[in-house]
Amino acid sequence: MNFRVRRVEDPEINLVSLIDVVLMIVVFFLLSSSWVTEGTLRISLPIASTNDLATATENVLLIEVLADGRYRVAGQRVSAEPDTATNALRDAIVQASGGDVTRPVVFRADGEARHRDVVRGIDVLRQLGFGSVDMATRNVGSAR
Repeated sequence: MNFRVRRVEDPEINLVSLIDVVLMIVVFFLLSSSWVTEGTLRISLPIASTNDLATATENVLLIEVLADGRYRVAGQRVSAEPDTATNALRDAIVQASGGDVTRPVVFRADGEARHRDVVRGIDVLRQLGFGSVDMATRNVGSAR
């Protein structure tokens, strides 16, 4: 019989290996992630149940998308076919804004307008450097 007292060793965790593994995982995710920053445009969406008070300001540039896909900039129709309207819209916005990209913009689209035409108008504003666009709505109870 062996009656010697055994020396019990405390179990220990080797943290160096654990830190190495975690560091390698972090490095892997950092190297495999894409760091592309998408172009952004801040859009303020008003609540549809309130009145459209954004157009009451004098210095606002109003851009409208009509149901047939044509555009109206500062009350003047942009004379171009919907499929070739990008350059004409760009020229009309530059002329109406005087090149001032800090000017507030209100973008109003007809309920029957195609999504493509709305996106085209917002994209032209972004390309020109406008940083803020308000999306206009009508009061639910008002008639046009």
